[in-house]
Amino acid sequence: WSSVFPWFVLQNSMVLSAAIFITLIGLIVYLHFVKIDQESLLVIGSLGIQVTSSYASGKESTTFIEMSQVKDVVINEAIHMQKVIYYLCILLQDPQDPQGVSEVVPLFQSSKPRLDCLMEVYKSCQEILEQRKTTPQSS
Repeated sequence: WSSVFPWFVLQNSMVLSAAIFITLIGLIVYLHFVKIDQESLLVIGSLGIQVTSSYASGKESTTFIEMSQVKDVVINEAIHMQKVIYYLCILLQDPQDPQGVSEVVPLFQSSKPRLDCLMEVYKSCQEILEQRKTTPQSS
C-alpha cells in the first residue's frame, strides 16, 4: 500500500495542475476574444460609420461601413426571458433592390444600453443621415 500512495498523490497533482492550466488558458481566451469592456460608434455623414469594440485584454476590433451602404439606423426590440430588450441596428441597403435591406447589423450587443440612451444615439444618427440626404453628393 505504501508504494501505491506516492503514485496516487503524483497522479492527482498532475490532474490538478492540468485543470489549473486549462482554466488559465480559458480565462485568457475569454478576456482576449469575448469580454468586451467598451463599445463606440462614430458616424461621419460624408464617409461612413465606424464601430469599435475594446476587449478586456486591450485588444480592439473596428468595423467600418461606407455611408453608401447604409439604408437607415433603427431601434429594434426583442423579447428575451419575459423581458423586452431594445437595441440599435444599422440596415444595409441591398445592391440589387434599392428598397430592400441586405443585412441588419446590431450595435452595442455587449453593453446593452437603456432605451433612453439608445434614443439619444438614434436621434444623432438620424440627424446625420438627414443631412446626408439633403446635401448634394459630389462625385
